[in-house]
Amino acid sequence: MPTATRKKATLEPDRLLLYCRPGFEADLASEVAERADGLGWTGTPEALIGCVDFPVDGDLPANELHRQLRLAGLVFARQSLVSLPPLCLSREDRLTPIIEQVVASGWSFETVWQETPDTNEGKALAGLIRALARPLESLLKKRGALRRKAGGRRLHLCWHDGERVQLGMSFPGNRSELPGGIRRLKFPRGAPSRSTLKLEEAWHEFVPRDEWPDRLAEGMQAADLGAAPGGWTWQLVRCGMHVFAIDNGPMDKGLMASGMVEHLREDGFVWEPPCRLDWLVCDIVDKPARVVAMVERWLVRRWCREAVFNLKLPMKRRWETVSRCLAGLEGALDDAGVRGEIRCRHLYHDREEVTVHVRLLD
Repeated sequence: MPTATRKKATLEPDRLLLYCRPGFEADLASEVAERADGLGWTGTPEALIGCVDFPVDGDLPANELHRQLRLAGLVFARQSLVSLPPLCLSREDRLTPIIEQVVASGWSFETVWQETPDTNEGKALAGLIRALARPLESLLKKRGALRRKAGGRRLHLCWHDGERVQLGMSFPGNRSELPGGIRRLKFPRGAPSRSTLKLEEAWHEFVPRDEWPDRLAEGMQAADLGAAPGGWTWQLVRCGMHVFAIDNGPMDKGLMASGMVEHLREDGFVWEPPCRLDWLVCDIVDKPARVVAMVERWLVRRWCREAVFNLKLPMKRRWETVSRCLAGLEGALDDAGVRGEIRCRHLYHDREEVTVHVRLLD
């Protein structure tokens, strides 16, 4: 809740604004509506371009739902904000309505981020955003809405187009610290394929950086199912792991020269490891249910300690597919008495797929 020193608000945030990859708005809308309903909240999500606007029903401020609906637990959301109603602006004066709405909310902020959907149309607004940045911050400071100490709160301006903007606010501990919620990684020299960025991003998303020395350590053993040509294997080798690369296709020659890879031309769905491994990774193109069933077997038999795998999604009912797969995996682990943490995210370097991480706890 707002601090006791905050002025009484005349304009309460009444909605959430969540960013996503363009083309997945309906999937995020379905997810947030279902998850909010499970928490006792209702509302009618509106799918925009690259985001979902979710006004909540009832008199409670949206801050409470935002606290309950953790960004880390959402699949398709890149960013989660408490938001105010959208503004329609005139080209003659874009700033005044923005300043007035911020002041009317009664909130103050430490920083301002201006963002757009990750589309060509959104990128075309870069010039407008640069032109508004300094006068916007200056006016906010004069009105007391932008100051050094404001609880880490951040003001977000989501530009839908040049005449429509939506103001949101984010709070430390339940937001992405990346502009637009996008982690942009540089393709590493020597990697066999661009798919390597999927696993690198998964490390950043699912393994806290201060735990990398223990959980992504030299001398560990891993299996990469569907490995060829070696994009994910390359990441494992870079960590100093010995890798069983399972694929009937050819592996990158430079990667094989490392001496860290044992290439087995076998079916990843039936291969069994010779001992318990530290990591299982898998980017096989197949039906999600079949991939989950295979990983489930590994986890129930404790063949690995952690797993990262991708689920290729259908064109429609993607949230329904993901939800069903995750529920089935969770149920299978519970039935087997295996404790594990399951997380799933639609990462920036994913396309028509989501990435799942499971860590066994015993």
